[in-house]
Amino acid sequence: MMAEDREHSPTGGLNPNALSVADAARLLTRIGGRPVTAEMLQADIGAGAPTNADGTINLVHYAAWLLKETGRGD
Repeated sequence: MMAEDREHSPTGGLNPNALSVADAARLLTRIGGRPVTAEMLQADIGAGAPTNADGTINLVHYAAWLLKETGRGD
């Protein structure tokens, strides 16, 4: 865990509402069973995935964006 993420969470763990790109990639890889890299997340951000004002990722908002993008049928 990175120190700045511990500061965001009252319990000292990761805050799913404000993850760094690197921490989000590690967490998504761990829980999803497929590799997710920081570069993949940066590409999604470049394509319009939402981020917080400080550049962190809210996993709920990111998941909603992914679902919307999947439904577009591009």
